[in-house]
Amino acid sequence: MVKKKILIVDDELFIRDILKSILEEEYEVIEAGDGEEGLDLVRKERPDLVILDCKMPKKTGIEVCRELREDPLFLHIPIVILTGKGEVKDKVEGLEVGADDYIVKPFEPQELLARVKMVLKRSERDLDANPLTRLPGNVSIMNEIQRKLDSGEEFAVLYLDLNKFKAFNDYYGFKRGDELIKTTARLIIEAVQSKGTADDFIGHIGGDDFVVVTQPDKAQAIAKEIIERFDSQAPLLYDEEDRKKGFIITKDRLGREKKFSIVSIAVGIVSTLYRDFQHIGEVSSVGAELKNFAKSFGKSIYVEEKRKADF
Repeated sequence: MVKKKILIVDDELFIRDILKSILEEEYEVIEAGDGEEGLDLVRKERPDLVILDCKMPKKTGIEVCRELREDPLFLHIPIVILTGKGEVKDKVEGLEVGADDYIVKPFEPQELLARVKMVLKRSERDLDANPLTRLPGNVSIMNEIQRKLDSGEEFAVLYLDLNKFKAFNDYYGFKRGDELIKTTARLIIEAVQSKGTADDFIGHIGGDDFVVVTQPDKAQAIAKEIIERFDSQAPLLYDEEDRKKGFIITKDRLGREKKFSIVSIAVGIVSTLYRDFQHIGEVSSVGAELKNFAKSFGKSIYVEEKRKADF
C-alpha cells in the first residue's frame, strides 16, 4: 500500500524531527525549512497534506496557506497550521485564509496523529480527488463546467485521452502504467501554467482521461504545449530497446498479438465561441465526439469544434 505524503514546513529542525518521528511510521514525510522552499516542494511533490509553522522566514505559514488557496491546482490540498500556545490571532488568521485545522505547540503525539488522520479523512470525503494524481475528479469537473455555463462567460474545455495506453499498461505492468498517468498529469499542469491563466481548471476524469477548462483564446496554445511535452516525455517511460524500435508487441483486446506504436495524446477542444451550450451534457457529448475523432489519427493531435449549431 502506497503511503500518503505529508510535507512539514518549519524553520526549526528540532520541530521537524519530532513531527517526522511521529508521522513516518504511517506516512511518507518530506521537509522544508522555510515558506518559499515549502511552496516549491508542494509544486514538485504534490503532497497529500501540508503542516505549516505559522512563523517562518521568507514566507510565513499564513502567506504560504494563502498562496496555495489562491492557486486552483493546489486549492484542495489539506493544510494544518502549527501555532504557539495562546496565539489566538494566528489560529483565527490561519482558518480565515483556508487552513483545515491547527495544532498548538507543544503537542501530544497522539493528538497530532488523530488530527492528521481526521483532516485527511475529511479531505477524501469532501473532495473527489483522483488518488493517483490528486487532481479534482468527476464531481468537481461537472461543477466547474456548470459554473461556467451559469456565469455566461466564454470558455473552452479540452478533453484529453491517451492512445495505446492499455497496450503500454499490459506490456509494462500497472506500476509503469501509473507512472505514465502521473507523468501525463504533471505535464498537463506544466503546460497550463505555461500557456494558460491562473483561473484555469485541471481535472482527472479517471484512467487516462483528463480535462482542462480554460479561456477560448488559450485553448489551442495549451493543447499544442501539452502535445509537445507529451511527445518528448512519454517515450522516456519505455525501455530503451522498445523506444528505439518505436513499438511494442503485446495482445490486443481480442487476445491477438499486435504491434503498438509509442503512446500519444488526443485532444478534443469544445468552445462556447462556436456553440451556445445550454447544459453540461451537450458540452461532454461534443467533447467525447471530438476526442474520439482525434484518437482516430493514431498520433498526438488536437481537434477543435468550429461547427456552428443551434440548440
